[in-house]
Amino acid sequence: MFNKVRLKQILAEYKKVFAQQQWPNEKYKWEAVQCFQENWDINSADFAQMLKKSLDHVGNLLASANNFPAKMITGFAEAAPEEVRSMYMELYDESKDLCERIANFKNRSNELLERYGNGAAQHYQYENAIMAYLWLRYPDKYYIYKFSEVKAVSSELESDYRFKKGAYVDNIRNFMALYDEICAELQQDDELRNLLNSQITSTYYADPELRTLTIDVGFFIFRYWNKEDSTNEPLYAQPHEDDGQQYWFLNEKNPKMWSIVSMTVGEIQNETLFNENGNKCKIVKDFIDIKVGDMVIGYESTPVKQIVTIFRVSAEQDGERIYFDKLEESYPSAIDFATLNAWFELKKKEYFSITQGSLFKLTKTEYEFIIDLIHRENSVLTDEKNEDEYSKENFLDQVYMTEAKYDRLVAVLTRKKNIILHGAPGVGKTYAAKRLAYSIMGEKDDDRIEFVQFHQNYSYEDFMMGYKPVEDGFELKYGIFYRFCQKASNHPDKDYFFIIDEINRGNMSKIFGELLMLIEADYRETKTTLAYNGLSFSVPKRLHIIGMMNTADRSLAMIDYALRRRFSFFDMEPGFDSEGFIKYQEAFANDTFNTLIDRIKELNREIANDKSLGKGFCIGHSYFCNTKECTDEWMQDVVDFDILPMLAEYWFDDTDKLQRWENILHGVFQ
Repeated sequence: MFNKVRLKQILAEYKKVFAQQQWPNEKYKWEAVQCFQENWDINSADFAQMLKKSLDHVGNLLASANNFPAKMITGFAEAAPEEVRSMYMELYDESKDLCERIANFKNRSNELLERYGNGAAQHYQYENAIMAYLWLRYPDKYYIYKFSEVKAVSSELESDYRFKKGAYVDNIRNFMALYDEICAELQQDDELRNLLNSQITSTYYADPELRTLTIDVGFFIFRYWNKEDSTNEPLYAQPHEDDGQQYWFLNEKNPKMWSIVSMTVGEIQNETLFNENGNKCKIVKDFIDIKVGDMVIGYESTPVKQIVTIFRVSAEQDGERIYFDKLEESYPSAIDFATLNAWFELKKKEYFSITQGSLFKLTKTEYEFIIDLIHRENSVLTDEKNEDEYSKENFLDQVYMTEAKYDRLVAVLTRKKNIILHGAPGVGKTYAAKRLAYSIMGEKDDDRIEFVQFHQNYSYEDFMMGYKPVEDGFELKYGIFYRFCQKASNHPDKDYFFIIDEINRGNMSKIFGELLMLIEADYRETKTTLAYNGLSFSVPKRLHIIGMMNTADRSLAMIDYALRRRFSFFDMEPGFDSEGFIKYQEAFANDTFNTLIDRIKELNREIANDKSLGKGFCIGHSYFCNTKECTDEWMQDVVDFDILPMLAEYWFDDTDKLQRWENILHGVFQ
């Protein structure tokens, strides 16, 4: 149940702006459904291409600067079309429970990420994306789900439904129930239905059940009607309705004097009326007109060219300076100049017509439009995430490491901050690294994990920053590690993990540069000036670096000694004797599997004692962990296509030994 009187008050305002404001900005939702309905064919011979065409008009519903569900699922479809086809068939099977279908889609996406992710940190197939797929397929039954949005709607309408982070099943069921009730009210409003019908053409889905209109009303409530006095505080600074409040665009051009990015929330800064040559700025009137309480978009032009945060004017200008305080942390997914310039709604903005100067006037509509852009690009970070609890016990169940060794691993990483997991093929180094991060964080939060893979051409410009060609010359672009450090510095009370696969394949000195000092535990949060932009930079204390390297790869040079001193090296061994693997093995109750594992252990003892090889070339347990059904066919495939080719490389000059072990392993199945 909810407050229906409150809904009617909101709908009265919604109707006033529907034709001129709401529909022009949000009509793409109806267009997205129509496009999907016209192109969807589960039996298409070219499933990947069909899926791509079906999602052609979803826009920022399934893509933004920080969230890529459409891109990832279409990429998976190109790599494994039949598997993704099967996922959608199951998702669209209305005979099964909704939450069970969503969970299965997520789980199967995890499997695709492991196989086809190409180093991506996450697959982005979470509740909001999966509900969008359901809405596109069955628009007369489902709605788009966003945790922060539905929570705000529930609060504003004083509903009985409650939404809590991590409670996925309850949240989805409550969301559907609440929106069904809201939709039922909208269906009784003939004026609202007529307003929608007056805009519908063949390009747009007719929406006879008003489910998509319900989605739009929910977004309207979230954007414009989120109560100031509610416990569900707005995620972004919203314009107040105070008489005479003004809106501004502050372009900070000299970060060497002061930097928006480096400011802390609540810190007060000032901007001078005079430029660096002592001359008054071109738009003097704007400085005179600005007053306490005005809202300011903070844009840093050099070198990042991005909106960084929101300010509020905190004191009257004194004829020389204006004063303002930073209201929010710097945005993880910032809005850059190109994005701003692409929107026709901002073409008349003063900043684009007068590029010289620091302070520019915004209309209320322009301010709200930019705030909405910020919200759309960053909402994925504040929506419900995959925050399942994850403990030491979960790690030991999945990774097959002894408890004593896990405790030492955590202690070393906590102390040193940087660690390299090295070991034989198949010991699960990459698999363990991510779950090690989960276990230390205490939850599955992929937003605090970044994953890269080094190679021979990887450079400092990719890792930290460098000038990249653009249309009119070159522009300074920040690398993945720099951006991740900025994100971590915004949350100093949380642990962050930067994972590097194949760390010894890169040129360490070339990639790390001055970071060789900054990543050391004793130098964390020590600031140094970067050569490219002249700004200070430091590595956060709670950012951990986990590297992986394969000790059996003889083609690689030894890791750089300067970097070796900054990392601890942790040996990952086959986990056949761990409690977790023993439980896994016992669950099969398969005598052939037990015999095969005994032979692999014998093989590893011989490899370890071989002077030309050693324990770094042993066979890892992960070769035997990627199945839910233990069949003779699967075991023979592992032996013939994984184990024996590796032995052929090990003992290329000892055909008798190779033949003996081929006979031993094949003999398991006799």
